[in-house]
Amino acid sequence: MNRREFLLGSGATAGALGLGCIGLAAGAQELVVQPASFALRDQVTTGMVSLSPDAPPPVLHGKQGEVMRLPVRNTLPDYTAMHWHGLRIPNDMDGVPYLTQMPIGPGEVFDYEFTPPDAGTYWYHPHCMTMEQMAHGLTGVLVIAEAADPGFDSEQVINLRDFRLNDDGSFLPAYTARGAARAGTFGNVQTVNWLDGPVYDHVAGSLVRLRVVNTDTTRIYKVHLNGAEARIIAWDGHPVEVDFPLPSADDPLLIGPGQRVDFALKMPLGEGQTVDLMAKFPGQPNRSMTRLRAVGAPVSRELRELRPLPVNPTTKPDLANAELHEFVFGWTPEGGEPTNGFCGSLGYNFWSINRRPWPGDAAKGVGPLATLQRGKSYVLRLRNESPNLHPIHLHGLAFVPIKSNLRPLPPLLTDTMLLLKDEVVEIALVADNPGDWAFHCHVIEHQKTGLTGYIRVD
Repeated sequence: MNRREFLLGSGATAGALGLGCIGLAAGAQELVVQPASFALRDQVTTGMVSLSPDAPPPVLHGKQGEVMRLPVRNTLPDYTAMHWHGLRIPNDMDGVPYLTQMPIGPGEVFDYEFTPPDAGTYWYHPHCMTMEQMAHGLTGVLVIAEAADPGFDSEQVINLRDFRLNDDGSFLPAYTARGAARAGTFGNVQTVNWLDGPVYDHVAGSLVRLRVVNTDTTRIYKVHLNGAEARIIAWDGHPVEVDFPLPSADDPLLIGPGQRVDFALKMPLGEGQTVDLMAKFPGQPNRSMTRLRAVGAPVSRELRELRPLPVNPTTKPDLANAELHEFVFGWTPEGGEPTNGFCGSLGYNFWSINRRPWPGDAAKGVGPLATLQRGKSYVLRLRNESPNLHPIHLHGLAFVPIKSNLRPLPPLLTDTMLLLKDEVVEIALVADNPGDWAFHCHVIEHQKTGLTGYIRVD
């Protein structure tokens, strides 16, 4: 069977990707980081990394305001650590080695426990040996449910990511020096949930929450929907409170590594009719990444029946009394080899923040890029001095874009800002979560070759 024709489940099971989900609000279930194998093409690819020996990392489910317990056991020969991307949780649970915890060694277990304050779509990935483990598969989606059901009939999680494979299914090198110094090293096999063009069944006429997550190490996806009445309801986990036009083939939505978008859509009424998530790749026509297929007797649902998503409990910044900090992202002056300890190094520096490359996760005497006082409002001016795009991610805090020199920016609460070529963006936040918070580009080759640092909230 062609993988593009692979069918997974029906409406009730589609939200679990057809590859398993784990609910962790009520109790703990150990997550085992381990070697894996999977047929990404017609041949089985070995040397992968997952939480299962033969399947992608599962969707983890929690509930807003309820405790999650996630013990992570490392069975790899390398060190690891798990980061919960986008969650505003206590600093010691953030999963950044040397900054918030020591790396998890072979055979060791680290007990992560936190109560997510925000509902929405998030994800998880290692923050140690990052390139080796993420590029080989260890990226999974984390869904935090609202306290009250907004009224969907089903949901579908879409994990977008590339792999770099030889024709025989074996891995190519995950990165190259040429790629790291430019836009990154792109994969040549684009997947949804590790599959090539999967088809998911949902009841005809039903309301589906489509959660789209870009967990790739490099690629910025340009997406739109075909064949559905739909609207965007959340961005990077947080409800959209302004009118947000639907993307189109001529004006696609850019989703950088680390970013997420939630669509509410109505399935077509006719049996077998489809909705396609389309993506545009350089030099190629628009391509269907995945397809939702209408099945069964149609139900009479309308998008207006959905309850608005409740706003997450964030504090709005006071712009009139906000303090300004400036950050410049660009290439680096000549620098020495990073010192990353047990967490890996690409062996060179190409990038920097404020013209100083990150010296490595385990380097001593490295101070914060800025120190913020808890409870105060700040504006961070982010200047991209390079011709490459950078998805800039700030751990532990949420911020609102307020100004760009190149484009209008809707005030969407977020944790990751995609900077365009030569763009200067101002973002505003309240420093309401104490700790040392990683601040870096989510093109992992950029992060691991200098474009990273941290911000301290006292």
